[in-house]
Amino acid sequence: MTGFPILSVLLAVPAIAAVLCLFVGAQGARWTALLATLVNLALGAWLWTQFQHGDGAPQWQFVEHVTLFKMGGVEFSWALGIDGFAFLLIELSLFLMPICIGASWLSVTKRVPEYMAAFLATEVLMIGTFAAQDLFLFYVFFEGGLIPMYLIIGIWGGVNRIYASYKFFLYTLLGSLLMLIAMIVMVLNTGTTSIPVLMAHDFPANWQTWLWLAFFASFAVKMPMWPVHTWLPDAHVQAPTAGSVILAGVLLKLGGYGFLRFSLPMFPVASVQFMGLVFALSCVAVVYTSLVALVQSDMKKLIAYSSVAHMAIVTMGLFAFNANGIDGAMMVMLGHGVVSGALFLCVGIIYDRLHTREIDRYGGLAINMPRYAVLFLLFTMASIGLPGTSNFVGEFFSLAGVYQVSTWTALIGTTGIILGAAYMLYLFRRVVWGDLTKDDVKAMPDLDGREVAMLVALAAVVLWMGVYPTSFTAPMHADVARLTQRLDSAAHTAAISDSKPTPGSPQAAPAHEASAHEGAH
Repeated sequence: MTGFPILSVLLAVPAIAAVLCLFVGAQGARWTALLATLVNLALGAWLWTQFQHGDGAPQWQFVEHVTLFKMGGVEFSWALGIDGFAFLLIELSLFLMPICIGASWLSVTKRVPEYMAAFLATEVLMIGTFAAQDLFLFYVFFEGGLIPMYLIIGIWGGVNRIYASYKFFLYTLLGSLLMLIAMIVMVLNTGTTSIPVLMAHDFPANWQTWLWLAFFASFAVKMPMWPVHTWLPDAHVQAPTAGSVILAGVLLKLGGYGFLRFSLPMFPVASVQFMGLVFALSCVAVVYTSLVALVQSDMKKLIAYSSVAHMAIVTMGLFAFNANGIDGAMMVMLGHGVVSGALFLCVGIIYDRLHTREIDRYGGLAINMPRYAVLFLLFTMASIGLPGTSNFVGEFFSLAGVYQVSTWTALIGTTGIILGAAYMLYLFRRVVWGDLTKDDVKAMPDLDGREVAMLVALAAVVLWMGVYPTSFTAPMHADVARLTQRLDSAAHTAAISDSKPTPGSPQAAPAHEASAHEGAH
């Protein structure tokens, strides 16, 4: 670690580039955005080499703190810092952003400078959300991410883009208003906005229940969890390709990160109490959304429903309250971020050629697009959790952790993986295998150099995570241990509270009992 303010620089580079994009033409905006995201990716590579993990490593690293103002004795600060969870999700964001710019290089021709500026603003807000250590700074970044994605869907989306963008915005905003109220209550109770301090604070058990529910209202929508998931398929179908990539790749992970940063460490007793609720909602989501995915005719909508099922595995793992479950949940978030982004990119590539997402319009692509078929097959196998790919590690550890606390929940979660194999292989068979009979499909060219570069980069990370997952579990090992220790203590406290007799006032014995007692003497 050094004194270099790497986190502020990671925020400043895309912020400055976003402003520059508005003052240049379309091609200049493309190159400005690509250069800025590549610079940030290089800074992310440096961050990877500097991040400390193992014995003796500090919990919070690259910490920056500047007091902005004080109000009523409460300090509001520009406070940044990362632990293992935030570090990995920032790296995921930095990796996907250049791919998003590359995916939009030719497909976006309308208002290109504004489009690139919106994507760069999204990068600023994502990194800020993961790095923020001040409660209200987190809220600003967390909610600010709605605005550029709302614009990306509403301006550059499909035919029903206005409906989808409003639905996306209202669902996620309304859920977060309760969280804001809870944050104000927390600050008034503790006198601090520092997230690390609040993570170690022991809120009264009755307070935890209501605070947990307020935060849950926001994070459940962001994941999204059943039954507040209905905004996601509409948003994915209408969003441009790169919008779907970053929405599935990173923005859905904000909910999971919220559980890790707030719900579990700050309200551990309430988290233990609501474990059954989370398991029940997750079980319904895994089975229901997988069955819905099986009958979809639109490729994007199928992958969107599969995302809800995968995020249900994440919530199962997080609320198993053990190292296997939390490790697995984080690995599913990272793996799904890469694989779902790759699948949406695969859909976008053939959509750019045929301008339809209807599955039945394709078939036989292995004949005239063999490179595409091979890479699409790899991402399909990764999505269903083939050993040696990214999702296998996360799903295995998540379900192993869940099995330790609930056999039935683990069993239902496993059926989701089986159904996932069904809908993904069914999709691949209809799109890639079969006879090449349609003239317009015959005319579709195979991947060009730009597309190969994007998909090969994603494929390399998918295999890296599957073959050597320690690279990704090691940075968060100490954070998982701290979190499970706090949850174990909360579970013990809850158990003692449940078994403790209720104190009361002495009562006189009924008259007939008193007479019988005297007669015995």
